[in-house]
Amino acid sequence: MDWTKTNLEELKFKVNSKGQTEEVFIAAYDQSKFEKPSLTIDALLFTVFDEEGDNDLKVPEKELKVLLVKRKDHPFIGQWALPGGFVGMNESLDEAARRELKEETNVEGVYLEQLYSWGEVNRDPRMRVLTVSYMALINRLKLNLQAGDDAEDAQWFSVRRTVLETTKEKTDNGYIKAKLIELTLTNKRLSEKISAKVKEEINLEGAVSQFRMELIDRKGLAFDHARIINCGLDRIANKIEYTPIIFNLLPEQFTLSELQKLYEIILNKQILPANFRREMIKQGKVIETNSFQLRNAGHRRAKLYRYNPEWDAES
Repeated sequence: MDWTKTNLEELKFKVNSKGQTEEVFIAAYDQSKFEKPSLTIDALLFTVFDEEGDNDLKVPEKELKVLLVKRKDHPFIGQWALPGGFVGMNESLDEAARRELKEETNVEGVYLEQLYSWGEVNRDPRMRVLTVSYMALINRLKLNLQAGDDAEDAQWFSVRRTVLETTKEKTDNGYIKAKLIELTLTNKRLSEKISAKVKEEINLEGAVSQFRMELIDRKGLAFDHARIINCGLDRIANKIEYTPIIFNLLPEQFTLSELQKLYEIILNKQILPANFRREMIKQGKVIETNSFQLRNAGHRRAKLYRYNPEWDAES
């Protein structure tokens, strides 16, 4: 017996205190009883570029980049923002995310995962707007980027995060730990530089921990999108240890030096090459191939590796 179907059939005949069945209740329901906030999605896409340099013998440094679009209309006209827009009445959140990304940037066919939901009362000057943010790490060489009808331009911006200040204050039953972070986003070709400051705060009281993130300042970046970008950077840093997410930024075959540089820019710290190589091989994250890099980096050509699809973070 399908208990779910049976349960739903029984519910049809149950009545409330007014003697209404569910069908009668729905037909008579006053949709204007409650105010309705609008719902949008915002898409946060990260990729990696090789930094331009004047030394062909040196393995290029990596730059983490985020995709932004230039707004055509108010509010925040002429400022940069994450691709996104309003969710239609007859589409799911995932469908809206894919549609908006296609319409504004011509990007399609990428895997998007939900990042976080944002619902501060005054985050949009037009009206009460909630947004669900999505995130993806992608290989830019697989994309055909171009601005759509809803955006004046679509560009990759280098993103750097700097911790300006950290504080920790003891309380009677725990502590309040705060971190002031500056985000700097640059596009050298356009001579564009935008920035924002956010404050992360953890309030621990006994065994209960509360986290909040506040937008302190922004220059050239629309809405509260600095918080979304900062949240995405935190998510990536947390996930690279136990998921294969970082390999989405790489070609099918890569050197361990290239992989290490990605870890360093995402974690924002230096890693000892010998330790990193030993750990990657020990964990079984990568598989050695019989191929070597084409570039001569001033030394012997480095061995190429590929991601091990059978790697299990729990093993």
